[in-house]
Amino acid sequence: MREPFIHAKDLRYAYTDENGLKQPVLQGLTLDIAKGEYVAILGHNGSGKSTFAKLLNMILEPDSGELVVAGHDLMSEDLTEEDFYALRREVGMVFQNPDNQLVATIVEEDVAFGPENLGVPTAEIRTRVDAALAAVGMTEYARHEPHRLSGGQKQRVAIAGVLAMEPACMLLDEATAMLDPKGRREVIESVEKLNREKGITVLMITHYMNEAARADRVIVMDDGVILMDGTPREVFANPRILQEAGLDVPQCTALVHALREKGIPLDGEPVNAEECAALLLGLLEDK
Repeated sequence: MREPFIHAKDLRYAYTDENGLKQPVLQGLTLDIAKGEYVAILGHNGSGKSTFAKLLNMILEPDSGELVVAGHDLMSEDLTEEDFYALRREVGMVFQNPDNQLVATIVEEDVAFGPENLGVPTAEIRTRVDAALAAVGMTEYARHEPHRLSGGQKQRVAIAGVLAMEPACMLLDEATAMLDPKGRREVIESVEKLNREKGITVLMITHYMNEAARADRVIVMDDGVILMDGTPREVFANPRILQEAGLDVPQCTALVHALREKGIPLDGEPVNAEECAALLLGLLEDK
């Protein structure tokens, strides 16, 4: 069996509060993610999902357990500075606020910043920047000033900056939370394209159920452990558990379950508006 790209077992992490007391966040998380998977991670604030992402990128260090990412044992006492750089080349992270990630005054210079810091030769940087901007549909904005872009465009530039470092995995930590619906759609479509065409492993932390519905796999976290893990259809078929975990229920799921409670026979678990509409139209046709 092929080794997972990410392997976590009994992973534990606690923050130290202002009084010096330990506040557990991850409490025995166990999870395997294969290379090329597109995974959405859901959970209420404080569930541990962002902490888990930061452990994968070595922004934080685990307290105990097992954690192997891209072949790097992050619990090994023999980790060197070179290992940290190697890991961060393979695992790129996109944060919530694009303004906090853009460092240059010209878009193409911003995208080149990561490869330059990795010591990539100048000619190759040019090739990577052009390819990264093309991958997220921002080629025509290469010479623009980032502060003049929309929120969705800025976030796509941030993704291009990570992509130019040629990562095997991309972590998106609430990367669409500050965007309008159009900006969210632009970012998600760019990420889906990268996953589909380049085989990049995607971990997307989100509060938006319609975004999670587009992933291959949905993981629900609660109190530092995994509460549910399955396809969007499998996870959304349990609205009660989602509500108990402090999460919204997808509108199409809530509608179908409400109709079933009224005695209307509906088969299947729609995960988006199109599937829900087809299910209801099928009901009308049966009449």
